[in-house]
Amino acid sequence: MELQNPYYAVIFTSIRTEGDHDYNEMANKMVDLARQQPGFLDVESARDGLGITVSYWESLEAIALWKSNVEHQIAQKKGIRSWYSCYRVRICRVERDYEFKKNKK
Repeated sequence: MELQNPYYAVIFTSIRTEGDHDYNEMANKMVDLARQQPGFLDVESARDGLGITVSYWESLEAIALWKSNVEHQIAQKKGIRSWYSCYRVRICRVERDYEFKKNKK
């Protein structure tokens, strides 16, 4: 993932409740919908007890538009009602990033 600095990261961490409650279906739908939003750059996600999803955006305005998206708001309400025992959102400006990739032989 090669992004032009600076950009913004929305870090969403969560602990899930028991049971799926259609979570995976909605999560996939939200990623597909986010990809269609102006200013969306990319997303990464992992879950092993604690879930972490980091979405990358061009601007704070793009993040605000995503937060106000009607379908996203429906998912947020269902998350509070059914999927999460707790969550936290952090929004950060990324000034610099770098990576390491091992060469495959």
